[in-house]
Amino acid sequence: MAYDDFRGFLDTLRKEGQLLHIADEVMPEPDIAAAANAAPRLGGHAPALYFDRVKGFTDARIALNVHGSWANHALALDLPKETGTKEQVEEFIRRWDTFPVAPKWRENPLWAENTLEGEDADIFRVLPLIRLNDGDGGFYIDKAAVVSKDPADPEHSGKQNVGIYRIEVKGRRTLAIQPVPMHDIAQHLHTAEERGEDLPVAITLGNEPVISIVASTPMEYEQNEYELAGALRGAPAPLSRAPLTGLPVPWGSEVVIEGVIEGRKREIEGPFGEFTGHYSGGRNMPVIRIDRISYRTDPIFEHLYLGMPWTEVDYLIAANTCVPLYKQLRRDFPEVQAVNAMYTHGLVVIVSTKKRYGGFAKAVGMRVLTTPHGLGYAATVIVVDEDVDPFDLPQVMWALSTKMNPAGDLVQIPNLSVLELAPQAVTPGITDKLIIDATTPVAPDRRGTYGTQVRDLPETAEWLARLQKLTAAR
Repeated sequence: MAYDDFRGFLDTLRKEGQLLHIADEVMPEPDIAAAANAAPRLGGHAPALYFDRVKGFTDARIALNVHGSWANHALALDLPKETGTKEQVEEFIRRWDTFPVAPKWRENPLWAENTLEGEDADIFRVLPLIRLNDGDGGFYIDKAAVVSKDPADPEHSGKQNVGIYRIEVKGRRTLAIQPVPMHDIAQHLHTAEERGEDLPVAITLGNEPVISIVASTPMEYEQNEYELAGALRGAPAPLSRAPLTGLPVPWGSEVVIEGVIEGRKREIEGPFGEFTGHYSGGRNMPVIRIDRISYRTDPIFEHLYLGMPWTEVDYLIAANTCVPLYKQLRRDFPEVQAVNAMYTHGLVVIVSTKKRYGGFAKAVGMRVLTTPHGLGYAATVIVVDEDVDPFDLPQVMWALSTKMNPAGDLVQIPNLSVLELAPQAVTPGITDKLIIDATTPVAPDRRGTYGTQVRDLPETAEWLARLQKLTAAR
């Protein structure tokens, strides 16, 4: 079933036992964030959390950890909640093959029930804002899908962008946004500022779960996120026009904030507890002026806890980082078998591949670094043989232990781009990157003394299934 709004997905989570309603009154800080921090530690079937009794707020409704387990991620894709990680990635790849699926326009969007405009557009009247980590520099909106268009080609639907960016609330009508230079919205803003213009944006909160997944997927510049949403949903994504900017936004959002990123205006933003498990410092970031807020009656504020992995963000950006990398690599190197980019938003990427000839694995590793994701995120690439499962870390460690020779299998490339949040960078935004070739050398590379490798017995798979059935029956 494709979900058209956020509340429909929460209903499914509730029916599947994957939504935990906290009925007690809680403190806005630190209780809500601490609960969201703790929830993923319950494991692969950790529930979403729902709070509606928050001290100091009369009618707050806050949901967290909505994508924060493999069970919830599976339900977002309309899969059984028991579906395994690797199987979810494989299904994601299969659905990607149906991309693009055009969206469907609908009238009477759910978010149009209430409106605040101009000086009345006070974000504090709509959202129950709280801090997530005790070192955060302010209130943040961290799971909104931000919509923008290329000012030089606004009619090109592929050049529009739907992305998730951290947004600090600076005042009742003022926000600060962090557009990482490698992201599409940063290119849109650069074009607008070159033209001496502001950049119109629509910030949508409380979206159906697939919108959040595609908004955090590292797609190519001219690929349309809503068309990917249709492929993943198995049905066209329902959209409506935002009334002030005309931007395409999800029909079922809880809240739609419209305004502009003001050209060449910057304010200090941060610090913020980030997906890297570290705080980022304060930096000058672009400023958004809020001009209109549309919202459902009694809106639900969806928050996203970030911190020391694994937290909800690690589930949200796991499969959808692996799959575009896999598809992009396969275009140039059909030998690639699988890609695991689940760790800290793909700062480490593990690729399994067949090899045409000696040195081939290193070429695959270099190609990873030139993908849209690799340019800004991938700092270390590990390449393993085709019979090594990159999702099975003991197998990967075996490959590193027995195949990698530091004398010739470590390729260090200096002074490449990386997002400024990467804490290992001495100069923010610049770091050396590393390719580790943990594959078996093939001709003309004749290093090492590799004899015949031990393989699984032909009956092993049959016995594995048999043993799993026997142990489950105990």
